Amino acid sequence: MPDADVPAALERFNTEPVERVEEVLQAINAAPRFATELAVGRPYPDVDSLVARAEQVTRVLPWDEVAVALSAHPRIGDRVEGSSAEAVASRREQSGMDAVAAQVRAAFIEGNRAYEQRFHHVFLIRAAGRSAEEMLAELRRRLANDAATERAEVVEQLAQITGLRVRRLVQNGAQ
Repeated sequence: MPDADVPAALERFNTEPVERVEEVLQAINAAPRFATELAVGRPYPDVDSLVARAEQVTRVLPWDEVAVALSAHPRIGDRVEGSSAEAVASRREQSGMDAVAAQVRAAFIEGNRAYEQRFHHVFLIRAAGRSAEEMLAELRRRLANDAATERAEVVEQLAQITGLRVRRLVQNGAQ
C-alpha cells in the first residue's frame, strides 16, 4: 500500500523500471551520468530528498557532461517549438520573455552572441521566477566573468534548473 505522505508521482518515480526513470530524467538534465546516479538512489523518502540529490549530482558533474546538458538548452529568448519535454519545460520557464519589448529582445540577441563567442556555450540561467530585465542584467554581469568563475555559475544554474524540473516531475507528474 502506498505511503499517504508520498505524492503519487514520487511513488511512481520510486517504483518504475530504471529504464523509464532514466529516460524521463534525461529530458530534465541531459548529462549522461545524471539520470543513472539519480535512478540508482531510489527510493527517495520525499520530494525534498530527491530534489536535493538531483542538485547535488548536478553540482559535481565533470565539465564535459555539463557541456552535454548545455547542448540541450535553448538560448534565453529563443522560442522553442515542439512537444518534447525539454521544449515544454523551456517555454514554461521562459514565459517571462513572452511580452518583452523589442529593445530587450534585441539586447538578448546581442548578449547571447557575445556570451557564446566568449565562453563557447549558451548562456544558462534559471529563468523561472525572473523577469527578462533581470536575466539580461545577469547576462551582462556574467560576461565579465573569467572562464572558471563562469563555469561555476553555469553549474549552479544547471543545478537550480534541474532541481525545479525534478520537483515539478514528482509533485505534479509533469516536467
